[in-house]
Order: sequence, then C-alpha cells, then structure tokens
Amino acid sequence: MASIHLLHSPIIHNAFNPTKRSNFCGFGRDGSSSFAQRTHTGKCPYLKAMSSPDTQPGGRRQVEIVYDVEERLHKLADEVDKDAGLVRLTLFSPCKVNIFLRITRKREDGYHELASLFHVISLGDKIKFSLSPLKTKDSLSTNVAGVPLDDRNLIIKALKLFRQKTGFDKYFWINLDKKVPTGAGLGGGSSNAATALWAANLFSGGIATEKELQEWSSEIGSDIPFFFSHGAAYCTGRGEVVKDIPPPVPLSTPMVLIKPPEACSTAEVYKRLRLDQTSKVDPLTLLDRISREGISQEVCINDLEYPAFEVLPSLRRLRQRVIAASCGQYDAVFMSGSGSTIVCIGSPDPPQFIYDEEEYKDVFLSEANFITREEGSWYSEPVSSSSQGPHSEFSRPLNDGITQGGVREHSRVYTIAISLVPAAFKVLTIGERSKSGLHQGCSFLALEFIKATYSH
Repeated sequence: MASIHLLHSPIIHNAFNPTKRSNFCGFGRDGSSSFAQRTHTGKCPYLKAMSSPDTQPGGRRQVEIVYDVEERLHKLADEVDKDAGLVRLTLFSPCKVNIFLRITRKREDGYHELASLFHVISLGDKIKFSLSPLKTKDSLSTNVAGVPLDDRNLIIKALKLFRQKTGFDKYFWINLDKKVPTGAGLGGGSSNAATALWAANLFSGGIATEKELQEWSSEIGSDIPFFFSHGAAYCTGRGEVVKDIPPPVPLSTPMVLIKPPEACSTAEVYKRLRLDQTSKVDPLTLLDRISREGISQEVCINDLEYPAFEVLPSLRRLRQRVIAASCGQYDAVFMSGSGSTIVCIGSPDPPQFIYDEEEYKDVFLSEANFITREEGSWYSEPVSSSSQGPHSEFSRPLNDGITQGGVREHSRVYTIAISLVPAAFKVLTIGERSKSGLHQGCSFLALEFIKATYSH
C-alpha cells in the first residue's frame, strides 16, 4: 500500500478542489477526519485518511493517507475487462516481396497498370492493440524515429476507415514494434494497415467479411488488399485486383534481404519510369514459368529497377556486386517493389563483402522465407524469424496525457499501460465531474502513485 504524509493546512485542505474549500476533507478538534469517514461509505473504499492526535508546532496536524493502489487498480482493470470483451490483442504484420513486377501501361487516371507476383514473407512487425477509454482518437507509438504517428500513418487511416464503414465506435492504443524498414519496397506500411483492419474487425466481433475488408482497404492504399490474400497472389490494376494462387515455390525457400540506409521515393521512381524501356514479356508467361520451373534470374523481372537505379545509383552497384560475389549461391537477385531492398533467393546468408567493407556497415539484413495464412486466421510469426538492423528507442511513449514516464518493455509497466491506466483515466473523468471532489482526490493519489512507481 502507498502511504502519503500530509500536514493539515488550508493549502492541503483545498489541494484537489481550489474553488470549494470544503470539498476535500475536514478535521475535527479531536483529530477525526470527515474525509476518512467518507472513504468508509463505499465511495472510495481503497483510500483511508487518519490524522495524528498530536498537534504539530504551529497548530498543524499530521495526516496519513493510505491508498491500497494495487488492489484498487486490479479492481478497475477487472471492471474494464468485464465490460469490454476483447481488450488486448497482438498481431504479426508481415511484409511482402514482388517476385516479378511488370508495368504494362499508364492509365488515364494517372496511375500505372501493373502485373506482379506478390508473396508474403516471414519478416514482419508486431502490433499491439488495446482498447482506449478515449472516444475521440486513436493513439500510436512506435520504436522507430521518423514514422508518422498521426493521421498520415496507414494504421490510423485504416482504423478510421473501419469505423466509417461499420459504425464501430471504439478507439485504440496501438504500439508498433517496427522490424520492417521503411522506404524498402516491402509493403510494411500496407501490411500494418491490413493488420489494423483485421484487428478492428476482431474487436468488433467480426462484423465485416474478409472480402469486405479487402475491398475497403483499396481506398487507402493499392498494396493493402494483397495482404487479405492467403499469402501468394497475382495482382493487377494498381495492385488492388488480387487473384489468390497456390504458393508457386516451396515455402521453405530461403532468402536474405539487403537494404541500404537510403530509401527510394516511390513517386520519384515512377517519375523516371519510361515505358519504352520496360520488359515486353507477358506477365502470365512469367507466372506460368515460375509455377513449373521455380525461381530463376530470368523470371525475376522488375520494371522499376532501372528508374530506381537512376534515383539511387549505389543500389545498382550493390545488386551487381551481390550477383558477382554469389558464385551461384543465389537463384535470383532482384529489387522488390520500388526499392531499395535487394532480395537474394536461394540462401539465407549475405555475401561476405557486406560484413567486411565499411561502406555496408549500416545496411539492414534479414533472412526470410515465404509464408501463407489459413482462411479465417491472420498471419503467424515464424518462430525462427530473425533480422539484423538498427533498433532505436520509442519515438514517443504511449501516452494520452495520463502518464509521462513512457512505456517500456517490462511486464509490470506494460500491464499498467494497456489495462490499468485506462481504468485510472476512467476514475479521473468521474472525479472531474464529482461535486464532492472525493473521487478527484482518490484519482489524483492513484495517478501520482503510478507515476512515482512506474516511471523509473
């Protein structure tokens, strides 16, 4: 239990409600406390106040306020959980590679028509969702600096879209544990959005079908609908026309991803695209050949490679060096999406020069393999998935103005962040509206105790 010692004075007397002197507590001449009496009436049974019978110098009395914060918070968490059903959820958010990517024409609406074999791979982020007591906004935190945390983020857009389409009225605290590099051509942001739609549907009790989620998702991103496939798909249009296909290659096929620190701007890559310089091979021919013969350098065509190499010349040099150093180690080496990730199929190991040369000391490396999902289930994180790359601290804490100490990967702190703090916020709201000021004082002590205990 938390024990707080106060000296009885007009300042302390009115600490929780400065406009009403009599709202917090009163003390009789014998040292009895009207606040202590109120706490036993059931309005705040976890807070007890007792004053010392001995008068301190200056006529002040010493007051001991004992708040059983642990029991109170457990009770509050139970109340939230009881009423809310599903309140916490962690999902894997895998990325994708484009085994081939053909750009066939520029459409009248300004978009480019593409035909591509997409496949989900085992590298992915983890996203933790928990119900927020707020009724006005979602709150996002992440472990990577530079990721937008407001309405520009596809996770926030996806949750907003779900509420618009379904009338679902819940909001979320979301923690994005980012492992997929940004600006990589791996669809990490699109996968996050698809995962958020899936999560929101679970929290709602499954009011939307998978097909509806897939169709709605195209309104906020061209690559998002793919992730509602079963993991392998032939995609056309802007990428939003998704045709599920059986995995064309063994799921155990190893690969290594190599991404330099520099990213490729998708808009800049498409700006430099010249259709007269793209491949003329029928994409359906590529799909058929991969299904029959497997992956080879000849079929892993990406029409965005050359414009991406103009945007980032070092990327061309990296691809050439990997091919030269592989000595047959890889079945194919190609760029995914609009870059800047180079995918090496056939081995989980990068070439030795990546480790040896100073120029490549900051590249992102990850081994991976292909994965799929079952109907009605989301993607599962493979046990053996691993990645190597820079890992920074949270760009900001999971925070809605309640705690200032941040959220850390520690079991007690995480429990407070996703379960108990919402409950404490609920009490604070009640306290602000309480005419007696009693709950306000109770809330203040509880929140101060949380901050003191869990902010170190």
